[in-house]
Amino acid sequence: MARSWTAALLSCAVSLAATPLRAQDAPPLPAVTVGAGVQTSFVHDVPQAGDSTDAFLLNSVRLYVNGSPAKKIKFMFNTEYDGAGNHVTVLDAVARFEFSDQVNVWVGRMLPPSDRANLYGPYYAHHWASFTDGVQDGYPFISAGRDNGALYWGQFGMVKLQAGAYDGASSTGKSKVIGAGRVQIDFWDPEPGYYLNGTFYGEKNILAVAAAGQVQDGNKAYNGDFLLEKKIAGGGAFSVEAELAKYDRLGGYNARYGTDQGGYVLASYLFPPAAGMTGRLEILGKFAKASFRDGLTVIDRDYDQKTTEVNFNYVIKDFNARVMLFYLQKNFSAVQPNDKQVGVGFQVQM
Repeated sequence: MARSWTAALLSCAVSLAATPLRAQDAPPLPAVTVGAGVQTSFVHDVPQAGDSTDAFLLNSVRLYVNGSPAKKIKFMFNTEYDGAGNHVTVLDAVARFEFSDQVNVWVGRMLPPSDRANLYGPYYAHHWASFTDGVQDGYPFISAGRDNGALYWGQFGMVKLQAGAYDGASSTGKSKVIGAGRVQIDFWDPEPGYYLNGTFYGEKNILAVAAAGQVQDGNKAYNGDFLLEKKIAGGGAFSVEAELAKYDRLGGYNARYGTDQGGYVLASYLFPPAAGMTGRLEILGKFAKASFRDGLTVIDRDYDQKTTEVNFNYVIKDFNARVMLFYLQKNFSAVQPNDKQVGVGFQVQM
């Protein structure tokens, strides 16, 4: 009996000793990464009618969480504190099945196929006052350009394809599904991945053209966009970004108008690094025009919006640290009063 108990105890000891060895031999799961970003600003506002105002604003705070539970499967969860609304929202919550450059399927809440401006968002935009011109990112959304749905995207050399289906009730109030698609061609350096940038701060030579569109129950929105960025000797760059868009009873900046259409052009020059400076200086200008037509009632007059923006930027570490001095002027032919702003914006990410 003693020999039997001894054998049993030895067997248990061997089993227990072997367990941590098997755990050590198993490959570790990829690390979970956590990041954050903040945009804050000081703005001096001069309306056409009324007194000027000064304000310190907390424009946005974002928290980023990414991980990979298994090979070729990733998880993305991002939140945003909206300073204007003083609340926290779910920005992205996506299960990502990424099998190859050509086959990627995302399910959850994300940016649908749309214009370049929506696919880079405010933190990767080239200029400060993004999404104020009546043109950029007028597609329907639940929160910050996002919608709930399913997406396919693939990279085929110089061509990037994106297509998806999205919930309509939560973004437009109509139960019909929203279909979305985008085709982009990069003639020079490629832009890998699903999301895009407004600039590469001289890291790439870019010549990209694209067309995108969305449709829901016969209503549609579509655009064409363009980005050219060229390196110059010494570490500088110049770039030109442009877009034409039409929101035909789907999306748009003013819900009282059936049609919102227009375009913009943006040009910038990034100076090479100067001796003794940790960052680089940049000058940028943008002009946009949007037309609002087909009002809901006869008192909703047609009107145009013209937007002019000028930035003087100090780029410390690309999108992770930059200071942007801006001037923004919006002129309206009717309906809304004109407005001017001057201010300074700060962005930090990690």
